[in-house]
Amino acid sequence: METNSSKLATALLVMDIQPLTIKMLTGNATLIPAINKAIAAARAAEIPVIYVVVGFRKGFPEVGPANKSFSAIKSGAYPGLEDPQPDDTVAVQPGDIVVTKRRVSAFAGSDLEVILRAHRIEHLVLAGISTSGVVLSTLREAADKDYRLSVLSDGCADLDNEVHTVLLTKVFPRQAEVMTADQWVAGLA
Repeated sequence: METNSSKLATALLVMDIQPLTIKMLTGNATLIPAINKAIAAARAAEIPVIYVVVGFRKGFPEVGPANKSFSAIKSGAYPGLEDPQPDDTVAVQPGDIVVTKRRVSAFAGSDLEVILRAHRIEHLVLAGISTSGVVLSTLREAADKDYRLSVLSDGCADLDNEVHTVLLTKVFPRQAEVMTADQWVAGLA
C-alpha cells in the first residue's frame, strides 16, 4: 500500500456525498470536481477510497425519539436513508469500500475503525457534506483516536457558509492540515 510523504498509510474518506445531501446543498459548483480530483489521485496512488454514507434499517429502529438530529427522519421526509448509496457523481468503483454509519461521525455505528485497522491506516484525508456535521464530528473523533488528519477545504461544504469558513480557518487547523484538493494531489507526486 502506498504511503504519504510521512510514511503513514493513508485513506481518503468521502463522507455523506449521497443523493439526499447533494439535493440539500445548492450553489457549490466546485465541491464535486474537487472531490473527484482527490478520488482520481488517490486511486492513482493506490490510496484506499472509503465512501461513508448515513443510513438506517427499514423503519429506522436505530433512531430514538430523544435524538433531535435524527428523529425527524422517521416521518419519511428523507428518502434514500434506507439502503443508502454514494451519489453517482462520485461513482464507486470495484475495490472502493462503502461504510454505512448510523450517526453524524463516520465512526458512529459503523465498522470504519475495523477497516482502517485492517489496512493499518494512520492518516485520514476528509471530504464531505457537511463541514459542521460529518467532517467536524469525524475529525474530532479521529483526532482522539490519534489519526493524522487532513481536510480538503474545497472538498467540504455546509449549508451555513459562515460556519464552514470558521471551521476551516479557525477550528480544524488545531487538529488537521487544511488544504485544497489540488494541494493534496500535488503532495502525492
